[in-house]
Amino acid sequence: MEQSDVGGMAHDHVFLGRDHDRNTRRVLWVVLLTLTMMVGEIVAGVVFNSMALLADGFHMATHAGALTVAAFAYLLARRYAAERRFTFGTGKVGDLAGFASSLVLGLVALGIAVESALRFLNPQPVAFSEATAIAVLGLLVNLLSAVLLGPDHHHDHHHEPHDHAEHGHDNNLRSAYVHVLADALTSVLAIAALLGGRFLGWVWLDPAMGLVGAAVIAVWSWSLMRAASSVLLDMADPHVEGEIRELVEDETEARIVDLHLWRVGPAGHAAIVSVVGDDADNVRRRLRPVHEIVHLTVEARASASQPPAA
Repeated sequence: MEQSDVGGMAHDHVFLGRDHDRNTRRVLWVVLLTLTMMVGEIVAGVVFNSMALLADGFHMATHAGALTVAAFAYLLARRYAAERRFTFGTGKVGDLAGFASSLVLGLVALGIAVESALRFLNPQPVAFSEATAIAVLGLLVNLLSAVLLGPDHHHDHHHEPHDHAEHGHDNNLRSAYVHVLADALTSVLAIAALLGGRFLGWVWLDPAMGLVGAAVIAVWSWSLMRAASSVLLDMADPHVEGEIRELVEDETEARIVDLHLWRVGPAGHAAIVSVVGDDADNVRRRLRPVHEIVHLTVEARASASQPPAA
């Protein structure tokens, strides 16, 4: 006789992560800071007739747009978290936003590379003193934003063991963090190029630093895109899958004949486990140590020849 255990008849599907609302506020503050600095750089670029500041201001505008998408994703995920039409909740909205942001980041890297290559061929005069001052201010704003979005560990010990890597698993927060780091990197490279041009006359340093920054940002973009797409495509986590097989099959006659594992949001994974040679209650009990699983469905059969229930 087949036993089927769906993990309780009444339960919610809210897998947003324990810091969802806090992360929303963090991203909204960074959006405000970025928009303020963006306007300041564009205005200063016009006043000082500095193409470098104008370019950095519009570059920051693309990041402001991506950060706004991140904030909107948090708000949208919370707004529709309990709607039943989202079968496994809205935990993946952040991954969708993270993937979109990684594409924007890649386009920014391409734009910086093209502009840098053009400036090698046609050097532009720069108001070094004014541009350097604004670039330093921009760097300070980016560092403050990074502190707001960066990983913190002061409350990790109050939570379950699987919560320690949540910052890395929240691809929406990670995308916002990477955008801020990209801005900080371009500010540092811009300051170095401006100082080199002002004191050493190395005009070529500006486009050279632009190419270096573009390459680093492109690598960040690719890394973020891979992480977000793996969640969107329901790729299994080999570590968690191995732990499930070990707990179910080791030292027992039970065998897993079908296993589906996928991430449903920063809060964890969902799993469907089909087992031969054991009952569902035993399987569920053995899988309790796998804290990454937040939604578990178990199908158990007495023998491999027994067909599944209709």
